[in-house]
Amino acid sequence: MKLGYLRVSTEDQVFARQRESLKSVCDKLYTETISATNKKRPVFEKVLRELKAGDTLVVHDLDRAFRSTMDALSYADKLQQRGVHFQVLSINLDTATPYGRFVYTVMAAQAQLEREILSERTKQGMAAAKKCGKHIGRVKDEVLRAAHAAITSEAETISTIAAKTGCSELALRNGFERLGLQ
Repeated sequence: MKLGYLRVSTEDQVFARQRESLKSVCDKLYTETISATNKKRPVFEKVLRELKAGDTLVVHDLDRAFRSTMDALSYADKLQQRGVHFQVLSINLDTATPYGRFVYTVMAAQAQLEREILSERTKQGMAAAKKCGKHIGRVKDEVLRAAHAAITSEAETISTIAAKTGCSELALRNGFERLGLQ
């Protein structure tokens, strides 16, 4: 079975382009009106539960079902482990074919490279910030309590405390909230 998933974000949008693309390819179509950023997408989750080994999940574009390329690759990997194929009509990707598996593998490798580059840049940025005297990581509770006491007694401002501790004002505010200090 080929199950087609169609999604639009708002009631103002229409399914016409997706439906036209999927109707001749799929045995069943499932439509959902919900933002892709929603953590719960009931129709999408239902389609995933219904898919069995040998079935294919079909979408018109990656962004109709997934939040990002990495999200798509993660789902495709989970589907592949269940023996379910994945097809994206707009880019002619079908994991049931050798070429489709190749493209999927390249996309997965690219996503992995992007994750590693992002991680490397984050570490470099943190190292540079540390060299400049910026606090990196969670602010210690005792620093937060002392900072909060100084601010509430009006002996110091939050910006002065931030400069003295090397923490950002946001980090201090978040820490105060975490400790229930208002």
